[in-house]
Amino acid sequence: MVKNLSASKESSHSCAMATEAAPPQTAQIPVINVSKIDASTADKLVDAAATFGFVFIELETTNIDYNDVQRMFELSKKFFASPRSEKAKCAISENVFGNQISRLRDLALNFGEFADGKAQQPMPDALAADESYLSGFFDSCHGLCVRLLQLFAMGLKIDEDAGGKDWFSARHNRSGPSGSILRLLHYPIIPAEAGYVPEKDIRAGAHSDYGSITLLFQRPAQEGLEILSKGWQPVPVHPDGVDAARPPPILVNIGDLLSYWTGGYLKSTVHRVVVPPSAKIGGEDRYSMAFFCHPVDTAVLVPVPSALLRERGKKRGAMDAEAEGKAITAAEHLKGRLAATYGWKK
Repeated sequence: MVKNLSASKESSHSCAMATEAAPPQTAQIPVINVSKIDASTADKLVDAAATFGFVFIELETTNIDYNDVQRMFELSKKFFASPRSEKAKCAISENVFGNQISRLRDLALNFGEFADGKAQQPMPDALAADESYLSGFFDSCHGLCVRLLQLFAMGLKIDEDAGGKDWFSARHNRSGPSGSILRLLHYPIIPAEAGYVPEKDIRAGAHSDYGSITLLFQRPAQEGLEILSKGWQPVPVHPDGVDAARPPPILVNIGDLLSYWTGGYLKSTVHRVVVPPSAKIGGEDRYSMAFFCHPVDTAVLVPVPSALLRERGKKRGAMDAEAEGKAITAAEHLKGRLAATYGWKK
């Protein structure tokens, strides 16, 4: 190691110049129209999920209106502009609801499931009057996830006698509690007086999501997301071929649970959020929203009865667990992931 670190100045300079001359390649994630639940759309979705673990969905082809997305961002900005003392009342706890506060400033506000339009957690004062609206947006996000899960089931060729296209959606039917969360995210510009420390100020460290699928809503020109695929690749808000004047597409990614459920065929890709150059020298705070979709807690993660997976010979995750007589529930899977991440025992 010491010998490698003591390479000549000329070699080091050459490597540095080569690195500077080769910026990371932008991730080429496909964009899909999901207005139809048909075989063609399903195959495209599954192919993207198996290849990248991510896929863009055209917002205009979903049940979610862009005006609602914009209003949600305004509510997010309203909350994060409230006094720190008010935000501290919503501190994160072991049920992962609440507000997270970073070394510099706040990062996220989590909402668990709503019941009859009411949050099952303390509502921040800044958002109390909009509780029913937040509940409605939560429902819209869940509805879109059900649509996508139906397409995944079709693309995986799930046996008709086992439920066909409704196999996943039946296990996400909200018949009981789940780990689903709506998260409002705020990544502020790093103040000059705080100093920028690259190894500490990555906005969200490398991770994969825990649930089935995640919906990510972004604002125009507010980049920062990167996926790990042959190195770190930036993910644009408006991918190639999408008019920047149009609403940003929704970015969908596969979570650990769906990857485990499908024997690793659908990829749960590691990703992170960094501080792009524009945010280091000015620009504006970054706001985004994520909806993390989970099955009902009692859903048992048995192997997916899929012709496609049988053809591929997949035997990992849920498939191995069942063979060993150790099939787990969605709640047990989530608790295991939270314990591994945060050290929580409960």
